[in-house]
Amino acid sequence: MTAPVRSFDHEFAPTRIVFGPGRLAEVGEELARLDTSRAMVIMSGHAPGGDTVTAALGDRAALTWHEIAQHVPVDIAERATAAARDAGVDVIVSLGGGSATGLAKAVALELEVPIVAVPTTYAGSELTPVYGTTGGQRKRTGSDERVRPRVVLYDPELTVCLPAAVTGPSTFNAMAHCFAALWASAGNPLIAALAADAVRILTTSLPVVMRNPADLDARAGLQYGAFLAGTALGATGTGLQHRISHALGGRLGLVHADTHSVVLPYVVALNAPAVPDMVSRVRPYLGDDPGRALWELAARIGLPHDLATLGATDEALDGVAADVADTPNPVPASRDTIRALLDRAYRGREWR
Repeated sequence: MTAPVRSFDHEFAPTRIVFGPGRLAEVGEELARLDTSRAMVIMSGHAPGGDTVTAALGDRAALTWHEIAQHVPVDIAERATAAARDAGVDVIVSLGGGSATGLAKAVALELEVPIVAVPTTYAGSELTPVYGTTGGQRKRTGSDERVRPRVVLYDPELTVCLPAAVTGPSTFNAMAHCFAALWASAGNPLIAALAADAVRILTTSLPVVMRNPADLDARAGLQYGAFLAGTALGATGTGLQHRISHALGGRLGLVHADTHSVVLPYVVALNAPAVPDMVSRVRPYLGDDPGRALWELAARIGLPHDLATLGATDEALDGVAADVADTPNPVPASRDTIRALLDRAYRGREWR
């Protein structure tokens, strides 16, 4: 007996994907393909591949911007936008993690220029139209197709030196995208299949990379999984997991990826009884209790497993719960429900 397939809509986003070791050197060709000639390069001063980008772009690099911060502070976004406008840029190249991509989106939203994103972590934001800036202890997000990168260039060689303390949480960030897509009301069978396969390759590649960071095949697996996860997120949007992480970042300044590695098991455990299809799709990789399996994976590879360790305070969690209460979710996200979930994540002892 076959399972019924419900009605759905799906649109393919117009993003070109360039994937493979050594392909960073092709970034100049991608600018030519877009018919652009004055690039703003957004990258931290120690970003891997920076020299390659500089050499590949040559005199097409009209401006290089190094001031990048988590959660895209409004003042940095405003200064970067002003500098880009003064330099007359017609394209943005971002090299780095989610913070670099996020700043590129903030500038692109104002100047309406395309983005060529080169991710060096597994954040996935390079595949979505979602943007956000932070000011006054609040992270404000929105969605606009003008900020979805036109080209994403994945080069696994750029991630080989990524520290374990970044690799693990960043992979959990990617897995958070998968689960959001698996229970989103805007999901469909194609996206669910992509998200489930991403869970497969992320959960199998992550332990290998944590044991041997230089394993290029496993690094490519993580980057491919992040691509699938970001594609799924770009089609369905964010949900409760991301709202909680954004609130923790905006109110407390916690590292975005780290909050996913702590909170994701609890959100998955909350929703699992209400989303049997999600559980069945990930059962081959995470068993019958995916929340517990994720918590055990994080513990096994040495990731932080409680919000207190990350720097959260119990008193601040009331405000976080108020911020995210009533977010659409398979299990109604009342303020009390979210506060109880945050209390478990704060203590981190759910499955000990």
